[in-house]
Amino acid sequence: MIIDATNLILGRFVTVAAKKALNGEEVHIINCTEAVISGKKAFVMGKFKRFMHMGTPTTGPFIHRSSYRIVKRCVRGMVPYKQPRGMAAYKRIKCYNHVPDELKDKKAETIKDANVDKLPNLNFVKIGVISKLIGGKNE
Repeated sequence: MIIDATNLILGRFVTVAAKKALNGEEVHIINCTEAVISGKKAFVMGKFKRFMHMGTPTTGPFIHRSSYRIVKRCVRGMVPYKQPRGMAAYKRIKCYNHVPDELKDKKAETIKDANVDKLPNLNFVKIGVISKLIGGKNE
């Protein structure tokens, strides 16, 4: 299954991806920089800034800065990654900032229930903007 994350709410489409992976399907998530997190921009940005200042550089917690790694970390929170079944499911999920060459010819699906149009207001932030704020390189 190939999921196009453009204008999809992060938590909603990641739950679908996690369920598919737990059922044994290979899941590819493309255009991770275009996914959105709902909430006011100042609140969401403040939360990620706070994450960056927690702990120490040597002992963690280690926060990923790249967009596709932020999405992959969100998937990790929805699978039991410490159990063998969850570990296998986590390995079946691949995230990309853009469309890779091997997936260009294949049809990507979108999840209608996770579209940003379902939000009652216009308060959301794209993952690419968050990644740039915390020092990531979206290439």
